[in-house]
Amino acid sequence: MTATAPRPGASPIRRPFTAAALAVALVSLVFGLILAGAGPASAHAALTGSDPQDGAVVATAPKEVTLTFSEAIAVGDGSIRVLDPSSKRADTGVEPKDLSDGSTVRYGVELLPGLPDGTYTVAWQAISADSHPISGAFTFSIGAPSETTVALPSEEVGGGPVGVVYGIARYVAYAGFTLLVGGAAFVLGCWPRGASVRPMQRLVVRGWVTLTAATLVMLLLRNPYTGSGKFADAFDLDGLQAVLDTKPGAALVSRLLLLGAAALFIAVLFGTYARREDVVEKKDLTFGLAVGGGVVAAGIAATWAMSEHASTGIQAGIAMPVDVLHLLAVAAWLGGLVSLLVALYRTPDIGSEAVRRFSRVAFGSVLVLAATGIYQSWRQVGSWSALTGTRYGQLLILKVALIAVLLAVAWFSRRWTGRLTDTAVPASVEPEAATEPDAEVADGVAPERAAQLARQQAVLTATKKKRIRDADPERSGLRRSVLAEAAIAVVLLAVTTVLTSTEPGRTEVEAKGASSSAPAPAAGPVNLSMPFDTGGQNGKGTVRIDIDPGRTGSNEMHVWVDGSDGKPMDVPELKVALTLEAQEIGPLPVVPDRLAEGHWSASGVQIPMAGEWKVDVTVRTSDIDQVTIDKNVKIG
Repeated sequence: MTATAPRPGASPIRRPFTAAALAVALVSLVFGLILAGAGPASAHAALTGSDPQDGAVVATAPKEVTLTFSEAIAVGDGSIRVLDPSSKRADTGVEPKDLSDGSTVRYGVELLPGLPDGTYTVAWQAISADSHPISGAFTFSIGAPSETTVALPSEEVGGGPVGVVYGIARYVAYAGFTLLVGGAAFVLGCWPRGASVRPMQRLVVRGWVTLTAATLVMLLLRNPYTGSGKFADAFDLDGLQAVLDTKPGAALVSRLLLLGAAALFIAVLFGTYARREDVVEKKDLTFGLAVGGGVVAAGIAATWAMSEHASTGIQAGIAMPVDVLHLLAVAAWLGGLVSLLVALYRTPDIGSEAVRRFSRVAFGSVLVLAATGIYQSWRQVGSWSALTGTRYGQLLILKVALIAVLLAVAWFSRRWTGRLTDTAVPASVEPEAATEPDAEVADGVAPERAAQLARQQAVLTATKKKRIRDADPERSGLRRSVLAEAAIAVVLLAVTTVLTSTEPGRTEVEAKGASSSAPAPAAGPVNLSMPFDTGGQNGKGTVRIDIDPGRTGSNEMHVWVDGSDGKPMDVPELKVALTLEAQEIGPLPVVPDRLAEGHWSASGVQIPMAGEWKVDVTVRTSDIDQVTIDKNVKIG
C-alpha cells in the first residue's frame, strides 16, 4: 500500500485557526448588519434654496426656476424638470445653466412663455461632487394653487436593488484594498520570508481579486445606480460612455489601470523577490518594490480621495492628500493585523522580530490616523452640535470609541510581543527529515518512493516545529489578542465605510439651517371673527372663519355668516382672499362652497409661506350692497 503524506487540513495544529475563522465570520455578520442598516447613500449635496421657493404662490409666471445647493454638483440634460399640472414639460428642455457665483452653487432652467395659472412641480436629479446621486422635488403655484397629476417616483435615486449591490461593492472594495496593501506592506516591511509562504501569498492575491472585482461591478452599475435603477442598463454602452466622462467613472477606470500595475508588483513580490537569496540583491529589490508599491498604493487610494468626500467642501486641496495618507495608514494597520493573524495561525515560521516590526509599523500608522482623522473630523463636522446631533457625527463617535478599544487590545498585544521568544527546535527534530530518506535510498528504495517519504517526513517535521512553537504561552496569548484586534478592526472598517456614504455633519447642519429659516408653524387652528355692515337692509352681521391646521401647506377653511340677531344668515355672494404683503404674495382667491344656511367651506386651501397674512372677506347682501372687510393674522 502506498503511503502518502498527511493532509495539512487533518493536522490538529490548525484547529485554533478554525476558532479564528469563526470569530471573523461572526464579525462579518456584524459588518453585514451595519451594511443592511446603512440604506441608500444620503444626499451629500443638499438643496439649500430655490426661486420660487417650495410652496410659494407667485402672481405671474417667472422666466426661470433656479436651485441652490450646498456644494458642487454635476448636471446634464433633464437634471432639472418643471412640470405643469397635466405633467407636461413647462421648461425649455435644455441643459440647466450654471449660475454659480463664488462659493454659491446655483443652477437654473428657463420656462416656456405664457404659462397658465396652477401648481407646477420642479423635479431635479444630479450627482453630488462626492459621487453620490441626489434627487428631490418641490412645487410652486402661479396665480393660485391647483390640482396636479404629476406622479413622482417613490423610490429614492441610488436606492433599490441596484443601490444595495452598489453599496456592497463599495464595502468590498475597501476590504480588498486593505488586504492588498496591508498584506504586501507586512511582507516587505515586517516579514520578508513571508513572500515564499503560501498563506500570505493567497491573502494578498485575494485582496487584489476582491478589489478588482468590486471595482468592475461599481463601474458597470454606475449608470443604473445614478439613473434608471435597472440592472439591464449596466451594459448600456451609451450609459457606460457617459459614466466614463464623469469624475467617479474616471476614478474607477484609473483604479483598474493601477490594479494592472499592482498585479505586476505581486508577481515580482512572490516570484523574483521570494526566490532571491543574495542579501545585497534582495535589499535592493526590497527598496525598489517599496517605492513602486508605495506609488501604486497611493494612486489607488487617490481614486477614492479624488471622487468622494475629500474632493469637495472646504480646503479640498489639503483634504485629498490627507485622505490618501489616512487610507494608507488604515490599510497598513488593519491589513497588517489580518496578515499577522494569518501568519500566527497558519505558518510555523514567523518569529518574534517580525511581530516587533509590525508593532512599530502599527504604532506609526496610529499616529498618522490620529493626525489625519482629527483634520477630517473638523472638516466634515465643524461644530459640537453636528458631532452629537447628526448621523455622521454619531458614527464618528462610534468610530473613535472602536479605535480606543482597539488600542487597548493592541496594548495587551504589545505586552505579549515584548515577552515573545523564538522557541528553539530540539536537535532531535531536524535529523529525522534527512536521515530516514537517505537510509531508504541506501537500502535500494526507488527514487519515487524516497521522494514521497521525504515529503512525508518534511510535513511531520513542520508539524513538530509548529507544535513546539504553539506550546509557548506567550505566542498563544499573542494569537488571542491579535484575533481580538482583528475582530474589532473588521467592525471598525465597516463603520468607516458607512461614514463614506453618510452625509457629512457640516452639510446636514447647513441644510437644516437653510430649511429652518422660515417661521415655525402655528400652535393650532386660526379663528377669526369680523363684523360687517353693507349699508343696506339686513346688511349687518358677523363673519366667523376657521382655518385648520393653520400652518403652511393644505388647510381646511370654514366660514359662517351670522345676522345681527345671531342666527345663520344666507348671503348671495361670499369671497375670501389671502395676502402676504411682506413677501408680495397674493391676493390668493378662495371660493368656498355653501354647505348649509350661513355655512361655507373650502378644502385644500394652500398657505405657501408662514407669516402675517391679511384675510379679506367680501360679503354681498343684495344686488347693490356689499362690503370687503379684512383682518391680519399670523399663519404658519
